[in-house]
Amino acid sequence: MKIIRSKDFTATRAWGAMTVANMQGITTRLHWTDKPYKWHINEGEEVFAVLDGRVEMRYRDNCGQCSVMLETGDIFFASVGTEHVASPVGEARVLVVEVEGSD
Repeated sequence: MKIIRSKDFTATRAWGAMTVANMQGITTRLHWTDKPYKWHINEGEEVFAVLDGRVEMRYRDNCGQCSVMLETGDIFFASVGTEHVASPVGEARVLVVEVEGSD
């Protein structure tokens, strides 16, 4: 059993993470960041939940590049093959559920 106070979590570098659980190859990780990630495509699907802060999520689809501002409590689902990049506005803490070893 674990109880994690996400607002208390910080990392020594942007996108540093704490593994909350690994359930048969599906990881749930708490990330802290104050800098954008990089454009990437995951190995599988990804669930990205903003726990604290705001994050601009840019992604590419059939219509081109899109952008949405995710607020605390918002969830972004990246289906297989969705190219995306997350850019926090200040500090943010996010919970990411994805296949172990995804980018």
